Amino acid sequence: MSDDGFVKVCPLGDIPEDGPLAVEIDDTPVVLVRSGDEVFALRDVCSHAEVALSEGEVYDGTIECWLHGSCFDLRTGKPTNPPASAPVPTYRVRLDGDDVHVSLRPGSDDDQTT
Repeated sequence: MSDDGFVKVCPLGDIPEDGPLAVEIDDTPVVLVRSGDEVFALRDVCSHAEVALSEGEVYDGTIECWLHGSCFDLRTGKPTNPPASAPVPTYRVRLDGDDVHVSLRPGSDDDQTT
């Protein structure tokens, strides 16, 4: 782990284009989503039903919970439709060549490089 909390998680090629990848960082479930040149990281637990978001579909900048259909914005973690009303945590992502690094520590958006 680096001083700013970033941990190497996987190669970029492991994340499907416009699809989710479930990983675990320090016992925290995280879902990674690649959309074009950007990678997003969110807590891999729906805030409504507590099921894995990584089992859902990715579209229009959101990830959909497979159980009840709540969608969460990939950038903010905020729900875009019910039944979820609470956001899921998002995490900072940094690309270093072809390696994806994620930090579970809070930081400014200026720190995020995708």
